[in-house]
Amino acid sequence: MTKPSLRLYLAAPRGFCAGVDRAIKIVEIALQKWGAPVYVRHEIVHNKYVVDDLRAKGAVFVEELDECPSDRPVIFSAHGVPKSVPFEASRREMAFVDATCPLVSKVHIEAERHYDAGLQIIMIGHDGHPETIGTMGQLPDGEVLLVETVDDVAAVTVRDPDKLAFVTQTTLSVDDTKGIVAALEARFPSIRGPHKEDICYATTNRQEAVKAIAEKADAMLVVGAPNSSNSRRLVEVGSKAGCCYSQLVQRACDIDWRALEGITSIGITAGASAPEILVDEVIDALKSRYDVQIEQIETAKESVHFKVPRVLRETA
Repeated sequence: MTKPSLRLYLAAPRGFCAGVDRAIKIVEIALQKWGAPVYVRHEIVHNKYVVDDLRAKGAVFVEELDECPSDRPVIFSAHGVPKSVPFEASRREMAFVDATCPLVSKVHIEAERHYDAGLQIIMIGHDGHPETIGTMGQLPDGEVLLVETVDDVAAVTVRDPDKLAFVTQTTLSVDDTKGIVAALEARFPSIRGPHKEDICYATTNRQEAVKAIAEKADAMLVVGAPNSSNSRRLVEVGSKAGCCYSQLVQRACDIDWRALEGITSIGITAGASAPEILVDEVIDALKSRYDVQIEQIETAKESVHFKVPRVLRETA
């Protein structure tokens, strides 16, 4: 039986970013150094495949520090943690390694710098996301106010409208964030922003690649986890950029084949915490049903790399 033809547009860049790659290496090197178990506070990155693989190697994932014994090392996830977490780990004399993405740490430093200058901070981010919790937890309660939408900007109550700064979560929609920043600047003309945009290079690059594909493709599949902010943003970006159907899938088994009936072209990308092996799995699933012709759409080249912490480099 002849398979129907399918044009597959493969986004580039896609998948792992430098911060995710570094965080995973930190867990793997820590296991080599200290042996199993090594504890990890929160999922090291938001991807079940990655977490399950590290768990099989001896990592134990917990949500709070009090679930960790004091005599085993603990790693803080790539999303960052409130200051109270390393403080408590130090108090308990625990060995710990901070795997916070350096671009998230940059936002933490910005927030502290603004606070030291006497400014109250408004954070654009998603309520309850670990990165937002970690950034807001760098400063005393009330010093960082959270807004998620333009409507939130109109409702936020500040201490002094002339002494404000804003920071953002690194994994937001670039276009949506621009609207929120514009609303902040309209309401608070004196508000200070970051010297360089907080949304990270990988988030921006992956969204631009999706935009380049969206109008060409009948459907878009985004490989990523449902709790991955940057992956969910890619689904939204694809829909807003003109793709009629955009779906988030963790694995090939999650593909909604009924929704893809009659399509002749499809775009594929992956969130910054999704490994390439899962992209290959989705492509193989498509090849089992279609005669696939692949075209890669490259909108940027990435060469960013982050070193693991010195304590691991020196002893691994």
